[in-house]
Amino acid sequence: MDTSKAATGISGLDDILAGGLSRGHVFLLEGQPGTGKTTVALQFMQAGAQAGEVSLYITLSETDRELRQGARSHGWELDDSITIYELTPPEHLLNSEHSQSLLYSSDLELGEATRQIFEVVERIKPSRVVIDSLSEIRLLAQSSLRYRRQILAIKHYFSRYDATVLLLDDLTTELLDKTVHSVAHGVIRLEELTPNYGAERRRLKILKYRGQKYRGGFHDFTIVEGGIRVFPRLVAAEHRGNYVRGQHSSGIRELDALLGGGIDGGSSTLILGPSGTGKSLMAIVFAAQAVARGERAGLFIFDEELGLLFDRMKKIGIDLEALQQTGDLFIEQVDAAELSPGEFAHRVRHAVDELQIKTLVIDSVNGYQAAMPEENALILHMHELLLYLNRSGAATFMTVAQHGLVGDMSVPVDVTYLADTVILLRYFEALGEVRRAMSVIKKRSGTHEPTIREYRISAGGLKIGEPLAAFQGVLSGVPRYQGESKPLMSDDDL
Repeated sequence: MDTSKAATGISGLDDILAGGLSRGHVFLLEGQPGTGKTTVALQFMQAGAQAGEVSLYITLSETDRELRQGARSHGWELDDSITIYELTPPEHLLNSEHSQSLLYSSDLELGEATRQIFEVVERIKPSRVVIDSLSEIRLLAQSSLRYRRQILAIKHYFSRYDATVLLLDDLTTELLDKTVHSVAHGVIRLEELTPNYGAERRRLKILKYRGQKYRGGFHDFTIVEGGIRVFPRLVAAEHRGNYVRGQHSSGIRELDALLGGGIDGGSSTLILGPSGTGKSLMAIVFAAQAVARGERAGLFIFDEELGLLFDRMKKIGIDLEALQQTGDLFIEQVDAAELSPGEFAHRVRHAVDELQIKTLVIDSVNGYQAAMPEENALILHMHELLLYLNRSGAATFMTVAQHGLVGDMSVPVDVTYLADTVILLRYFEALGEVRRAMSVIKKRSGTHEPTIREYRISAGGLKIGEPLAAFQGVLSGVPRYQGESKPLMSDDDL
């Protein structure tokens, strides 16, 4: 444990900060009201209490009672090592003998506020301090020059005590005032975004951290019962695993032949096709076969209710519920409206790192896109996630629903170049019936069969026929028969 750092008590944030906040320095935590600053500060206090440190919470905006109620909502009881000091108690404001209250800016009040802060610090001698919030001090200072001098005075004063100070700023006064940015040792910004539909999304960014390498960019976080949960941005280059790249069978001879023997471990496969062609089934076939080999598999389902999926798969011979109950198959229903991409990546990492899952299904990328409407950002997220999974030795299967049923098709976002293998599913019309065909159009890790094969889905599961050598134009949806051999699958093939 790095004793030169004061842990924030939030594991994801400490990971981003390379261990926590450097001791003996002043840090700024800024964000609009409601972004979670007070919760972060309380967890910072709690982490100090657990480490046996004395902590001081100086509040100018909330009362002692409100802070303790907020702590209890997360299941925390602030112990004796944490002192909450109200800089301006309500009874002081109501006392008629003190008409010059801190609600009215003046030199006298600013000096009085500073004096009170220094007095309580002298008495308690804390190693962790939170001042909530700077907006009140900025109002008292009235000018940028006086405000900067006041912040510098606070910084130099606390440096004598080797205290780690967290200043909270709700950005309700001067949004463009960067006074504290230049004075503080580090700056953390919290943001809240409200999509057109679904729950609000929160993210944070480290704007500055002197003398310390940190994980840059935006990182998603949530506020749940128990505090803040931060999901550090996934950087695939930081993860390299040692594994033997074996070839995995689907358990279906014809499908393995089409794939040139099977799917390699540590590779990604994209199953592409219109709605109803059996994309989920094909991915689940590989997951079920992984369990049969004695491995663990995982399904992240965006689009379908699990009860319906269980019933549908059971009718064609795959009992997902039974596999789930044995612990060999991990299944999670993902609500795209409630889940940020960062949290999803965190759940995938947990499944691979902690549960040792080596076959992973994401059904579908369309649902993943719904959680992240910006196409460019989606591509970057998918790139990092797939590269991480490949380096972990996991075989990843993704499904993408194309727009349309026959003829010209389009995809909501093109991720075919990210995948190592692409399986294309199509409807086609023949002999007055709508039938299904599949082909492998890409495989980076070896050769594959260039043919097009018909397949059928029945109570017996997924059945694949011989190559459709007598047809032309199958993938366009309207094939032309040009041969004498047995052209299509029949009921005898099921």
